[in-house]
Amino acid sequence: MRQRPKTLPGVSRRQVLTWSTAALAASIGGVANAVTLKGPPGWSPFSDNPPETVENQGWLFFTDAEAATVEAIVDRLIPADDLSVGGKEAGCAVFIDRQLEGFYGTYERLYMEGPFEKGTPAQGDQSPLVPRQRYRLGIAALNAFVQQREHKNFAQLTAEQQDLLLKDLEGGKIALDGIDSKLFFDQILANTMEGFFADPIYGGNRDMVSWKMLGFPGARYDYRDYIERHNETLNLEPISINGSPQWKTKA
Repeated sequence: MRQRPKTLPGVSRRQVLTWSTAALAASIGGVANAVTLKGPPGWSPFSDNPPETVENQGWLFFTDAEAATVEAIVDRLIPADDLSVGGKEAGCAVFIDRQLEGFYGTYERLYMEGPFEKGTPAQGDQSPLVPRQRYRLGIAALNAFVQQREHKNFAQLTAEQQDLLLKDLEGGKIALDGIDSKLFFDQILANTMEGFFADPIYGGNRDMVSWKMLGFPGARYDYRDYIERHNETLNLEPISINGSPQWKTKA
């Protein structure tokens, strides 16, 4: 037997039909008076909530020694090849430095109260360490490990030696002092990829190198002129959030 549709307590079926009819009339009227916008937007992107960026040059969070280690790591995670420059030249270390100096570095927008228990892989990151602590502890512990074994810092090793160490970090085969080696590796790998592909306004993806490699057109306002153009190579020059087609960053 088909059941009679239910309504909210205190609301009659007649009221529901009346409201639905009014909403339909309003939507039709809205479509009739709609305006199609084309061309550049008449507003400034993020004018009410601008992205967190910095104008200062140089390292904001890392010391010079820490920066050298991070630059060496990102250059092995994204090595230069015939498709693009490496992670260092792409500004990945600069991106990480800017993020650590900002609210991401302290996880101030995340719940960080205890208890901190070791969870399952499905439960995600359960560490009490915020990104700033992870980098500071991880870099120091990694260089201490390398110094003990090779009497050098990580940045002074050969590319082959660096790759082997990073592989051991990823597999959790190295015991670092004060931080889990896989936790540190996962942190810097994720941030390196973010820096390589993020909008250049945040310090990485210098000269939009990854966007140009992929053919990604960037933060363009309107794609309606291209919707019906199938199987074409459009060769659109990528555009940054700030509207610039040639946004550049410096260390």
